[in-house]
Amino acid sequence: MYNADTELLFPSRVISSLRNLRGDDWKHLIDQVHNSPSDSLDHLAFVLLMVRLGGCVSCNADSYRAMRGCTQCAKQTIRRFRGSDQELIAQFQQARQDVTEFVQQKKTDPI
Repeated sequence: MYNADTELLFPSRVISSLRNLRGDDWKHLIDQVHNSPSDSLDHLAFVLLMVRLGGCVSCNADSYRAMRGCTQCAKQTIRRFRGSDQELIAQFQQARQDVTEFVQQKKTDPI
């Protein structure tokens, strides 16, 4: 089954739909990320965070998640997160650090 809302990894277009699912700290993070360019560190880190939380790497066309679509999967992932907003933000900060380290490594690696 094909769903037009399903992509290979977490799509950036879904970010704004996650804004009202948690508290004020989460809303602030979503606003920050949504207003940043798509190639910014914050934006890339948020996509990485959602890929990790939602298990996007293991999703496939026949999975229940794919049949529902990325928007519903992402909303459900954030709603079901058992930790606090601060824990989500800490995971975002870790993803941000991971992206920074990856970019720095790529800059120093010979081609």
